Amino acid sequence: MSVALSVWSARVHGTERRWKRWEAEFTCSCCGAGWARNKLQEALNLLPPRAAAELRMQVERLDEVFLGRTHHEPMADPALAWWHRRC
Repeated sequence: MSVALSVWSARVHGTERRWKRWEAEFTCSCCGAGWARNKLQEALNLLPPRAAAELRMQVERLDEVFLGRTHHEPMADPALAWWHRRC
């Protein structure tokens, strides 16, 4: 989960930093951020309640920033998760 959280955080904050070796394979421009947020959602659904609550706090903070820095893409497929429908 640390890779997904790190990649999602970098995407949300728009940082242009060098990726750590263990992050690099998950950071391609076409799927990296989406992959990261998908994995975080999976973890939130699978973790025990206390662990999920701790992760949820971190993810919700990042999501709030992401929502503030992006806007809804009206042409996006409505079946996609909300983070895939932002630009």
